[in-house]
Amino acid sequence: MAENSGVDGGLKVRMREVKMDDVQKTAFKMRYMHFQFVVMPFGLINALAVFRDLMNQVCRSMLDRLVIVFIDDILIYSKTKENHMVHLTEVLETLRREQLYAKFSKCDFWLQEVQFIGHLVNREGIKVDPAKVEAVMKWEVPKTPTKIRSFLGFSGYYQRFNQDFSKIAVPLTRLTHKNVKFMWGDEQQVAFELLRGKLCKAPVLTLLEGIEDMTVYCDASYHGLRVNATWEVTHEANYPTHDLELAAVVFALKLWRHYFYGVKCSIYADHKSLWYFLDQQNLNMRQRRWLDVVKDSDCKILYHSGKANVVADALSRKAHITMMWVPWMRLTVMTSLLELIKSSQVEPVKVENQKNERVKGQLSQLVTDSRGLLTRSGRVWVPMSCEVRQTLLDEAHKSKFSIHPGATKM
Repeated sequence: MAENSGVDGGLKVRMREVKMDDVQKTAFKMRYMHFQFVVMPFGLINALAVFRDLMNQVCRSMLDRLVIVFIDDILIYSKTKENHMVHLTEVLETLRREQLYAKFSKCDFWLQEVQFIGHLVNREGIKVDPAKVEAVMKWEVPKTPTKIRSFLGFSGYYQRFNQDFSKIAVPLTRLTHKNVKFMWGDEQQVAFELLRGKLCKAPVLTLLEGIEDMTVYCDASYHGLRVNATWEVTHEANYPTHDLELAAVVFALKLWRHYFYGVKCSIYADHKSLWYFLDQQNLNMRQRRWLDVVKDSDCKILYHSGKANVVADALSRKAHITMMWVPWMRLTVMTSLLELIKSSQVEPVKVENQKNERVKGQLSQLVTDSRGLLTRSGRVWVPMSCEVRQTLLDEAHKSKFSIHPGATKM
């Protein structure tokens, strides 16, 4: 059974002594005399950073081994009571040696559950402090952008417990933007209530156990990289298939690096060429960078057919745009672009607008075709000073019927 102790409160910033050569620089005048600070004065903007650096130096040999330090909070953790006695003695003796004193009334020892920076930590995992949940439930509806930022900052601290936090908070975040009129409507109220409600039902975050031999299934498509986690991609959509599948492997290694460290793992991908990646001689610069990531882990890449890799393959192909099926009929898509172009050609050819369009020397070359459109050398002429050009680009790059990977590069 795990044992925890917390040392809190008594460790103050003013315990940091001022260097003797600099004491005179802190002098301030009273009515009849001058005073000098021999410890760190109040009100310095970098006081917390300096004190945190001091605590990290003092506890350096114990960090991530038996203690966690956050400014003046020290959390001591152990797996057994015997180990905890040794660890607790080591920490307290270190504080005494460095002349850092803790206030006994604010310290807690031999706890099965400890409160630490807004969380409750026990053998089951990490959960939200009920006191913080109560504070969120009592939060009044924000009526200004500043109050919205305050609410999102507080609830966002626990976004690891709140799935899709960023997506739910979009209506609220939108009201904090510049040049956006503050209008609180039903959409914002629903998002506000949903964020509060999900925090009340926040799950317990647990650590992965039994990872001596870990197996990961990953897959990639032009919609995303999937290793039982979601990551929307942008530039990765332009990768060749080999690099795209390799990007999914590297993504898994980076995402779960803390689990892979020091253990053997097998990574299954449905692209057989990855099997020989570690033995390849000619690699481009991107692949060389990824090779360093792969070699940091004791892993081997194995082939797993796409038919068998059901979960990762299905997740990688999930996207906002789905295929449209029309059974037993022919679908003809007609656009209104030609009519839009035709109407946009009327004003530019007028005498008063020819200078702005810079078409004065081209009018003689424009010919009206059978559709009533002005053309030049058989190609439709699109005026410059209209929005039709942007509409054409959007139709070619962003339409559901003509999308290609360059859509985001316009």
